Amino acid sequence: MDQSTTVEQLQDSIGAPVYASDGDKIGAVDEIFFDNDTGKPEWLGIGKGVLSSKRVLVPLAGASAKDDAYYVPYSKEQVESSLDISGDEISQETEAQLYAHYGLPYSETRSDSGLPEGTGVDVDRSTDDAMTRSEEELRVGKTQREAGRARLRKYVTTEDVSETVPVQREQVRVEREPITDANIDQATSGPAISEDEHEVTLTKEEAVAEKRVVPKERVRLAKETVTEEQQVSDELRKEQIEQEGDVRP
Repeated sequence: MDQSTTVEQLQDSIGAPVYASDGDKIGAVDEIFFDNDTGKPEWLGIGKGVLSSKRVLVPLAGASAKDDAYYVPYSKEQVESSLDISGDEISQETEAQLYAHYGLPYSETRSDSGLPEGTGVDVDRSTDDAMTRSEEELRVGKTQREAGRARLRKYVTTEDVSETVPVQREQVRVEREPITDANIDQATSGPAISEDEHEVTLTKEEAVAEKRVVPKERVRLAKETVTEEQQVSDELRKEQIEQEGDVRP
């Protein structure tokens, strides 16, 4: 955290979003924890949001503030798997567990920064001279995020359709028949010499087109879940203890 950040600025950041090292949002600042000895800010209490009712702590050391948000150098899974802090004070044992969880050195000796000084081991000088050797363990979890969106969109296209329809029409032809005994009476029934005319109405068929809307099919989006293997890898640190000085075998 920038040393120029004041306590007032930290208090004003309550509710600010907190993002992990991979850019995932972890939650929001719920509270600021101060060191009892130095009175300086030491932990960000994160609650609500993704973590629901759980409240976890993230060290302020290494965190950065930008655009009204905090960015911590830890993965979302590492923060979410930290201890659930229910009280307003942190015991020495809990603090030691927190520092081990985040891979930070811890000792009971305090520095001016509000964070413990140490050599990477937890030394309890009030009981014995034993050192505690710690290792990082990889915890793999799963988170769900939006991978994309699909939608159905209906639009109209136009195509030319041609069909051949047989149509009929009437036409006339002149028929002539000679006068015979069978039709002599019809031929002589009229005036001997006169002018006359006879009209016939002709009809024809024309092709017409009519359009109507006919439903053809129903289309919907259906989701299905597929399973695939995804490899997660990280670099883990472990402490080693070696002897120095005049030590008997």
